[in-house]
Amino acid sequence: MTENSAGVPRVVVAGSGSLARGGCFSLALAKIPAVVHILARRPGQAREVADLAAMRARLSGSPVSFEAGALTDLREVLARFQPRVVLNCASHQSPWERMTSPSEWTNLLRRGGFGLTLPLQAGPAISLAQAVAEASPATMLVNGCFPDAVNPLLKALGLPVFCGIGNVMTLAAALRATLPADETRTLRVLAHHVHLHAPEDEAGEALAWLDDEPLTDVTARLAKLRAADRRELNAVTGHAAALLVENLLTGADTRTNVPGPLGLPGGYPVRIRDGALALDLPVAEDVAVRRNQRDGHRDGVVVEGSDVVFGETARQALLPYLPDLAAGFPVHDTASVCDRLLELRDRLRSPAPFPNEEERCPSPARPGT
Repeated sequence: MTENSAGVPRVVVAGSGSLARGGCFSLALAKIPAVVHILARRPGQAREVADLAAMRARLSGSPVSFEAGALTDLREVLARFQPRVVLNCASHQSPWERMTSPSEWTNLLRRGGFGLTLPLQAGPAISLAQAVAEASPATMLVNGCFPDAVNPLLKALGLPVFCGIGNVMTLAAALRATLPADETRTLRVLAHHVHLHAPEDEAGEALAWLDDEPLTDVTARLAKLRAADRRELNAVTGHAAALLVENLLTGADTRTNVPGPLGLPGGYPVRIRDGALALDLPVAEDVAVRRNQRDGHRDGVVVEGSDVVFGETARQALLPYLPDLAAGFPVHDTASVCDRLLELRDRLRSPAPFPNEEERCPSPARPGT
């Protein structure tokens, strides 16, 4: 246990990749006392993140401290410390593999849409949510891995999830950067993960408001974000996540935009206060949910009732490989489907022929990363 940490709120960060690093490095700037436990499949990487974050904390005069451990220690940490927040940044599929290691697997994802990776994103999140439910039920689970679709899956399984990070949160940050620094009106954004790329037509664009006034030129305002190297975006997403976590620790009255709040599909404006979350929409909730569910089809996947349903583009892409899963599967089969996709990925990861398929034939789904 960290010295003088008794009674200090605790946060668990699952994962040690770029999103986890971005979040921890920004949490190192927080001005409130907290202990952050970084748990990863490779404890050495968790230790490295904790050490670097601790250096940043001391440089900035922050009272936040960092500890490291193995992800296998999760239940013990949850049971012992009852953390206020668990931030999940662990998944089986990197969103940037197509840029770093192109293969027939990444070509499949390019054809079918990022939604095909839902089981790979959901596997670790399910294990984490189960552990929270059993060992620390008062903990708020914040999911950073494809929350627009994973959070509805967790809800369908009856597992706890508070909200997500990224996607609409990152889009909102980009929109905020186009506004005057003294703009005090609340920025409300209704958007899905798929909006990290520009839509084919204006009708499919993300929606935004300042208080209740529609924000114009959303496509133009998002141009810089969409042109940026996707691997750089976690510097923004991680910082936004750290600000959210800090507000959850203090119970501050917060108006923000998050993906997957309370297990809903896509991203919404919300108000959070003392651990309670409510939608903060300028339109009817059913209209907003239907719009995000429609955009989920563009991303290749939606959760409908107790089933995961792949869109037509995703179905056609998966049909030659796993025909029995091409239409979708029951949410309770997610773990076994995850195993089958991991096996398929191993088979398809041989180097792709040159030129890469994504260069020859852009995907109609235009999946986000």
